Amino acid sequence: MITIKEMKTKKEMKNFVKFPFELYKNNAYWVPPIINDELASLDKTKNPVFENAEARYFVAEKNGEIVGRIAAIINWTEVKVQEKKKMRFGWFDAIDDVAVTEALLNKVSEIGKENNLEFIEGPVGFSNLDKAGLLVKGYEELNTMVTWYNFPYYKEHFEQLSFEKAEEWIEFKFDVTDIMTPKLERFSKLISEKLELNLIDFKSTKEVLPYVDAMFGLINDTYSSLSTYVPIAQSQIEHYKKKYISFIHPSFIKCVADKDGNLIAFGITMPSFSKALQKANGKLFPFGIFHILNAQKNNDKAAFYLIGIKPEYQSKGVTSIIFYEFYKTFIEKGIKHLETNPELEDNVSVQALWKNFDTELHKRRRTYKKEI
Repeated sequence: MITIKEMKTKKEMKNFVKFPFELYKNNAYWVPPIINDELASLDKTKNPVFENAEARYFVAEKNGEIVGRIAAIINWTEVKVQEKKKMRFGWFDAIDDVAVTEALLNKVSEIGKENNLEFIEGPVGFSNLDKAGLLVKGYEELNTMVTWYNFPYYKEHFEQLSFEKAEEWIEFKFDVTDIMTPKLERFSKLISEKLELNLIDFKSTKEVLPYVDAMFGLINDTYSSLSTYVPIAQSQIEHYKKKYISFIHPSFIKCVADKDGNLIAFGITMPSFSKALQKANGKLFPFGIFHILNAQKNNDKAAFYLIGIKPEYQSKGVTSIIFYEFYKTFIEKGIKHLETNPELEDNVSVQALWKNFDTELHKRRRTYKKEI
């Protein structure tokens, strides 16, 4: 018999967060989160996203053991302002038993009905800054710190339960040598001169911070036309500024300004922390932090995490400036391999960024939906 239990206490939430550690134990491709960070992101007293969202957390138990988990989420900005009657679900994991998956999803549907919502969709997070998508291709590729990993049977479960494809994201990988074409340096200088643009070169995190609000403003401008996009609140920006920006080495952040000093484009990359997080196994201390710091300094792999371009500057070659500057940083830091963050497959403007590189589409992620 399957029992669904809501997780509320600190001990229960820790069990909720730690369930995947057992499910994916010894899996070579799963990348564990830092447990305390995960707990904080799920805590309504610590994560400002809960100013406009709510969530409840459940596990499925069988014979007294946890066999699955799920978060039932409502983003009220999405529901009330954008008028999307969507019940979200995320942090979904389960053993290979479709009855467990069904019981968890039924609980989410039940909450959706109580709130007069029309359909459920997931896996997604609270907002666009969270992880999203069920892995449907790339099960033998190392996961990244900003995505979920799952077994192939997850997809089978959703399709057996008559869930339909909602959105799909794709990810690419390529080598640093594919960035530098003979024309890139010359084209970068040409675009800079023609459009009167300047690179903002950061030497310290302190120099980056004054530009963070403008970066998030560009994210809103760049992605607001996408069907899945929910605007980022200022409180969330402040939260992510404290949580992530100080963590990123300034040389992995590139910004471009117009002649008046206004930010018109930016890119953020980071060395891959996947292997370091596997070694840390959910804990920063006593030794996990050393694996993270080592990955910052000694790494041959990096990921593109965010790129934002002011709409009127899109398709004008501005990315050549960013790519050329990243190329120089990658060579200096010994980075040889790159991969992109998940991108919506219908986001043609972002896909166009990689058209001149010898890329391999190595992962696909998908959300599933069903009427309530």
